[in-house]
Amino acid sequence: MRLTTKGRFAVTAMIDLALHGSDGPVTLAGISDRQKISLSYLEQLFGKLRRHNLVESVRGPGGGYCLARPVEQMTVADIIRAVDESLDATQCGGKENCRDEDRCMTHELWSTLNFKMYEYLTSVTLADLVQKQLSKVSGDVAVLKDARGTHPNVGSSRTVAAAA
Repeated sequence: MRLTTKGRFAVTAMIDLALHGSDGPVTLAGISDRQKISLSYLEQLFGKLRRHNLVESVRGPGGGYCLARPVEQMTVADIIRAVDESLDATQCGGKENCRDEDRCMTHELWSTLNFKMYEYLTSVTLADLVQKQLSKVSGDVAVLKDARGTHPNVGSSRTVAAAA
């Protein structure tokens, strides 16, 4: 069982897109710079995300990518599935031929783990992850205020998102 960089980077890029997309399309170059993910890798991921209707592309000057639906309606499982990521803990890929064409003694354990992983990833929305990032930024701003005795102008989501 493993979650490869494909799934991790796709989730990270979608959080970045959600945080920075309120002012219009976000470029992959911008996501690449902020998240330190290869631009060519992002192009591959976003092609898959677009085909699964999670993002929309906008062509021309000022173009980039936008979310195709509200963050509350996208789960981590949706993102991982879109980039063809598999989270299978069984060694047989669910075919139950783990041990000489028979089911191994621990097959049920790993099958249950698969179910629990997808159950959890389906319960976490992109909105949840974005909120955690915004809370983290708000906490950082509060620490800055306490340390400096001043409070930066943080009132709009644009300012908070830019701080992220």
